[in-house]
Amino acid sequence: MQERLFCLALGYALGSFLTAEVVTRAAAGKRPAQLGTGNPGMANVAAQLGLKAGLAVLAGDLAKTAAACALARALWPGGGALAELYAGLGAAAGHNWPAWNRFRGGKGVAVTCAALVLAAPGWGLLADALGGAAVLCTGWLPLGAVVIPLAFVPMAFAALGGEAGALALALAAMMLARHRRGLRRILRGQEARTMQLFFKK
Repeated sequence: MQERLFCLALGYALGSFLTAEVVTRAAAGKRPAQLGTGNPGMANVAAQLGLKAGLAVLAGDLAKTAAACALARALWPGGGALAELYAGLGAAAGHNWPAWNRFRGGKGVAVTCAALVLAAPGWGLLADALGGAAVLCTGWLPLGAVVIPLAFVPMAFAALGGEAGALALALAAMMLARHRRGLRRILRGQEARTMQLFFKK
């Protein structure tokens, strides 16, 4: 139990570092909250400051997730995929609800995608691909975001066991929570059919 809690805490600590805060301050002298939708994620930053800035945010979010998972695996060698799933869950929670920023963070898409691939490369890539296909087919980013962890849930239960499946469910629940407004807009016919990769620069 101690190892699991440590992996969660480690992931939360690293996940709480919002790369967008650094990138937007360097590029525009502003916080992400002052740009576009206010979300500290790749899509918003790219839409407001250009593709290069968006990719920098993406790279940082992937790097912090990879660091959390690598440290968890090193400190809990017998944990296997569970070590990375616990760290990934913590990283997603930290990214979504960072304590230092009054629990106002991002939506955790890149963090969740990375955690799934690191924990189970084949299944994680398949889940990510299914989410990408959902976006390409519908144009709805919120739908693709929730498809990714939801698709991973049965894979986790079948290939990695009950505990891994429960962690995948927790990741899916967090993704649903962060995208509930977008999903409601889809149901009301108010969500724009666009991949939202409307890079200005």
